[in-house]
Amino acid sequence: MSGLRTPIWFVTGTDTGVGKTILAALLTRRWREQGLTVKALKPLCSGGREDARALWEAQGREGTLDAVNPWHFRSALTPQVAARREGREVRRREVVRWIEKAAMDCDVVVVEGAGGLLSPLGRDFDARTLIQALNAKPIVVAANRLGCLSQSLLVLEALGDAGRRAPLVLMQPRRPTLASRTNQEWLRERLGDARLIPIPWLEAGWRTPWLGRWVGALQRLDALPSVREL
Repeated sequence: MSGLRTPIWFVTGTDTGVGKTILAALLTRRWREQGLTVKALKPLCSGGREDARALWEAQGREGTLDAVNPWHFRSALTPQVAARREGREVRRREVVRWIEKAAMDCDVVVVEGAGGLLSPLGRDFDARTLIQALNAKPIVVAANRLGCLSQSLLVLEALGDAGRRAPLVLMQPRRPTLASRTNQEWLRERLGDARLIPIPWLEAGWRTPWLGRWVGALQRLDALPSVREL
């Protein structure tokens, strides 16, 4: 288990395409505005590097894109499978060491996983494995749609003790539905106000050039524990 003192927030989710990148970028921008030195990392990407570019933008294009995302693969598949198609292999210890090294000269690290919590990232690891190895604080992202209740509870349960404290960020649909309204009500009853953080719909153009248009949405992240309390 990592002995790092730098807090690491690990953004994972119930599935692919649920809003992990949006949240990771919002957190990065939010904490930078509070005067913290933040590193946003997307260790593995497959099928394109748009998510990594969004995090690079959120941290003011500091460093290089490769410093945000060192492992990337062409096929739009889960990273381990995409890597195999290229005759490549990524091991857990490589990723853990890379994140620990990146965390040595900043106040906080935001790591975004790929796919859902248990999506295979390499030969011997997934997001849950990295969270445990890094002693990271998980944040679970779910899309507020039919099916998210079971998916959210399964991910929180799979995280064990960490899942009983982890915030659940609920990404809202463009237009509210009966499912989205009742999902939010039920999850608030189950998890409490402190752990459930709804984020309003953000249009597709949120990535460029900055996230300033959604300063109001950033305020909703105030419910997260202070970085300095970790």
